[in-house]
Amino acid sequence: MNPKRTVKYFCIKFTRLQGNPHSLAIGTAIGTFLGIVPITPFHTIAVIAATFVTRTSTIAGYLATLLTCNPLTYIPQYYLSIVIGNILTPYNFTWEKMQEVLDLLFAKPSFKESVQALSGIGSEAVIVLLVGGAALAFPFTIASYFLSLRLFIRIKRKRREKHILAPGKVL
Repeated sequence: MNPKRTVKYFCIKFTRLQGNPHSLAIGTAIGTFLGIVPITPFHTIAVIAATFVTRTSTIAGYLATLLTCNPLTYIPQYYLSIVIGNILTPYNFTWEKMQEVLDLLFAKPSFKESVQALSGIGSEAVIVLLVGGAALAFPFTIASYFLSLRLFIRIKRKRREKHILAPGKVL
């Protein structure tokens, strides 16, 4: 699998989305946030639920999650989540404990085994990861909203201009 080609594919899929730019941008922001927060086996479910509740674009959210949560970003996201979470919470969770869980998750276990591995790390670790992940995701979420809103408005404007200026079109 060629990473450049995969990224290009998802970017093309992303730019072909149609709909209200605001809805697409919020879906993108939701997907970015949930893609960065370390909830690995639950990303898709969380994106569907969050976009359904906010009545925004599920596809934009899902694509943003795929772009932000992939094999190249897992380890840096989890590591930074641990570091930030240890700073923001009174708990101390080490990278070695997390490495054991990640090794199991990278072995592509079943959904049940993934949940068991994540539940085995303890509530303190979960709090550290979620708080750290949310703090890490927040600036990227805000940036993704404004950048994607700008992108979707530009795409909509170009489509409108193309539609108006189409040859043989009677106004």
